[in-house]
Amino acid sequence: MKIYTRRGDEGETDLFGGPRVSKDHLRVETYGSVDELNAVVGLCASATTQADLRALLQQIQVELFQLGAYLATPDSRQRDKANVAEPTAASSDALERQIDALEQELAPLRRFILPGGSAGAAALHLARTVCRRAERRVVELHRREPVAPAALRYLNRLSDLFFVLARVENRRAGVADVEWSQR
Repeated sequence: MKIYTRRGDEGETDLFGGPRVSKDHLRVETYGSVDELNAVVGLCASATTQADLRALLQQIQVELFQLGAYLATPDSRQRDKANVAEPTAASSDALERQIDALEQELAPLRRFILPGGSAGAAALHLARTVCRRAERRVVELHRREPVAPAALRYLNRLSDLFFVLARVENRRAGVADVEWSQR
């Protein structure tokens, strides 16, 4: 199978099991944002020196790929036929447990912090902001076409996890979080 098909040369693409749409269609933008996030998470996994964080990030990549497949398949019959799972609350619950466990390593926040510190932490802060953008796209899509509420909750919680992971990465690297201060 060739990587190129030429089917998109005029600005259209196929939704999975669905119609052809413009490449700037909101649904394409939405799952494209999730794909971009997945790529950034791959960058984060390669930037961290922590094996446990790398394993967690690789698991998140699998979950994001599943979310992207769900978003790329608007027809529930096609999702069933292709075994594309709809997001569930269980994934968000697992993220919350992970956040709670990781926060045990951290001192309470007293000020806002700026994205940065170690290279791994900076990459995780980037993932947090890309995650927020993907979340905004899913919210926008949800206003026009119903999306599983668990998808919204998952991305909201995931951005929180990235924030905590960035702080953990800095702490474990012996690098202080960059506190924001007005000058």
